[in-house]
Amino acid sequence: MAFSAEELRVLRRALALALHPSPVSDEDVKDCLRLAESVDEAVREGARLRAFLVADLARYRAALPGTASGYLGLLDDALGAGYQPGADDLAALRALRGNTAAAALLDRCRILAERAVRARLAGRAVPAPARPVVPASRTRLLALPGGLDATDEPAAPKPSTPRTPSERPAAPEPPRPVPTPAEVFPPKRRPETPADPPHQLAAG
Repeated sequence: MAFSAEELRVLRRALALALHPSPVSDEDVKDCLRLAESVDEAVREGARLRAFLVADLARYRAALPGTASGYLGLLDDALGAGYQPGADDLAALRALRGNTAAAALLDRCRILAERAVRARLAGRAVPAPARPVVPASRTRLLALPGGLDATDEPAAPKPSTPRTPSERPAAPEPPRPVPTPAEVFPPKRRPETPADPPHQLAAG
C-alpha cells in the first residue's frame, strides 16, 4: 500500500494529534476521515483479491495433475499474500514432488505448517487467510477534538412498546346527528278559526 504526498501529510497530522491531543479544524478532521475511508477501501479490496486467489487455488488443486503449472504459480502467489497452506495443499505437493518447483513449495509449506502448529500450542490464534477479515470502520477518528460528538449523531428510534388496556386511548364519541331543515325551521301553525258564539246558534 502506497500513500501519496498529501495522504502522508494527513497521516503525520493524525499521528501528531494521537500523541499530543489538541484542538483541530474541521478541515483536518475531514482529511483524517477521508484517509481512513481510503485505507479501509484498500484493505477491503485486498481481502477480495485474496478471496478470489484462494478460490482459484482450490479449483486448480481439484483439477490436478493436469493443472500443475498453474496450481504451483497460484500457490506461490497465495503464500506471498499470507495464505496458510492446508492439508490438501500438502497432499497435492507430495503428489507432485517430482517437480522441482513443487518440491521447493512443499518445503516452504511444511515450515509454515510447523509454525502454525507451534503458535496454536502456545495459545496464539493464527488467522486463516482463506477467510479474510475486513476491519471495521475507524470510528475512533470521530473523537478528535473538534470532530463529531456522540451527541451530534441522530438518535436511534426507540422501539414501540405495546400499550396495556389501561393505557389505550378511549374510543371517540359517536358524532352528533345533523338536524334536518324541518327541525331547524319548523313549519308555522295556522291559527284555528274560533267557534260560533252560542247566541248565534240559538237564533238559528
